[in-house]
Amino acid sequence: MNTYKRLLVYMKPYMDRIIIAMIFMIFTSGLTAASMYIIKPVIDKILANPDKTEAMKWISILPLAIIIIFVFKGVCGYIQNYLINYVGSKIILNMRKQLYDHITGLSMNFFNNQKIGVLISRITNDVQMVQGALANLLGNLVGSVLTIAGLVGLLFFLSWKFALITMVVFPLAVLPISKFSKKIKSAAGNVQMKMGDMTSILNETFNGIRIVKAFGMENYERRKFSSELSGLFDHTMRGTRAYIMSSPVMESIGSIGIAVLVWVAGTAVIKGELTAGTFFSFIGGLIALYPQIKKLNDINNVVQQALAAAERVFSIIDTKPEIIEPENPKEVNEFAASVEFKNISFNYIEDQDVLRDVSFKINKGEIFAVVGPSGAGKSTLADLLARFYDVKKGLITIDGTDIKDIKIASLRNLIGIVTQETILFNDTIKNNISYGQESNDMAKVEMAARAANAAEFIEKMPDKYDTLIGDRGVRLSGGQRQRMAIARAILKNPPILILDEATSSLDSESEILVQEAINNLMKNRTTFVIAHRLSTVRNAANIIVVDNKGIAEEGDHEALMKKNGVYTKLYNLQFKLHKEIKADETSQ
Repeated sequence: MNTYKRLLVYMKPYMDRIIIAMIFMIFTSGLTAASMYIIKPVIDKILANPDKTEAMKWISILPLAIIIIFVFKGVCGYIQNYLINYVGSKIILNMRKQLYDHITGLSMNFFNNQKIGVLISRITNDVQMVQGALANLLGNLVGSVLTIAGLVGLLFFLSWKFALITMVVFPLAVLPISKFSKKIKSAAGNVQMKMGDMTSILNETFNGIRIVKAFGMENYERRKFSSELSGLFDHTMRGTRAYIMSSPVMESIGSIGIAVLVWVAGTAVIKGELTAGTFFSFIGGLIALYPQIKKLNDINNVVQQALAAAERVFSIIDTKPEIIEPENPKEVNEFAASVEFKNISFNYIEDQDVLRDVSFKINKGEIFAVVGPSGAGKSTLADLLARFYDVKKGLITIDGTDIKDIKIASLRNLIGIVTQETILFNDTIKNNISYGQESNDMAKVEMAARAANAAEFIEKMPDKYDTLIGDRGVRLSGGQRQRMAIARAILKNPPILILDEATSSLDSESEILVQEAINNLMKNRTTFVIAHRLSTVRNAANIIVVDNKGIAEEGDHEALMKKNGVYTKLYNLQFKLHKEIKADETSQ
């Protein structure tokens, strides 16, 4: 019931259209009853009328009346259906937008625990199914109830005795609805879950198609997808069995009611207690009543499927973001002195700390580097500074202000990020470089591209800055994608720069171009470098070595090498590996 109430809230802005639709539904229901009633005068006044003169008079009136009834019924039906579909589509538009806005506003931790394909399925498949519930709730359900009321009124008007018999038999036809509803809703929920899993597999397979082919895993992925399809088929058929069984059960019960009425009413006509016109009009009303009752069952089936989808949509809408704005957020438009981490601790999973009691300070204008083995929490420090996650203990300050007190958009405007995994969008080069900017001034875009050593390859593109680069920048090389990301950061012009090993996966030629671009980017900025290659941090003013959840060592390159500790071991290991690679290349 709570899900129904939440869906009804979405209808409030469109109550004027809904009320107009309801008025036309009443007209349609009345005209439906009238179309059944007119059978009576057609038979009594024309076909069975012994007075031929009177019959000829009626024959010139009733056909015109039939045309008027059905034309007006068609017009009213069109208007009500258009308005209901308009409202339903508008509500779904708003719901889909709300869901997308809400998901994009959730914290990074939410995305760590969710399959992207499942989220896509919520926005596409589940919301689409909710439209079925709204259309049936607003249109078919109300329309059917009004039509049933009109036809029942007609039956009582024609013969209250026979109508009472109808009221005893026909409610029995509604009983199966509740029994089949639970099965249909359960099956629908499982179908939507499987649809989400299937979408997730498609998303992963298509995004990772290079790896799939490189490792010859096509058949494995096909088997995995086939398994999901089989599960989807099984749950679909369970729902289908319940759905198609409900109809014949209702028809069987309904046929008993009609048979009883034909026998009783037919006997009354033979005895002269009922006119033939009244009999046929009554049976016509009864036959018209049955599809409406059956329609209630069909509506219920669709609504149950949609409610299962709506519950899944609302479960995401009810998810609260972990990163929230402070009550009175501070606007910070510049970085003046320092960034400081004060005894911070953090974990992704309760009681499994990634960082513990970590403290350090980054002064304005200096290059600060974080090194350490994989999984030591280097990138986590950068994520905490950008407030993708919140520290569990301690605090992070910018110019003495706790970042939790700073408006999130204001904080992130101070920070530019270039990562090892470059994220680009299936858009033009110009729009990717100017991403996040209010305007994409071409002069500024071109300036940023030149500074990032990207202008040369962009000018060779077929449409230059208007060239579409494909999904995740697939039409560009790794070095070109990285220089695009650097150009984006240069155009943003942030005072604080985070470099998460931006050159680690590049060939030597690309690395030189990217490194030059990075040097241009780092000018007059405070730079937070996360380094896997220790050769890239030799010029850092301060280096911390993260190991065993905390800071193992701290100092500049020379001071750390003299300590002969963790940093020295990491450096020597990489230096030895570098020499072996060089020797290998020379021998070839």
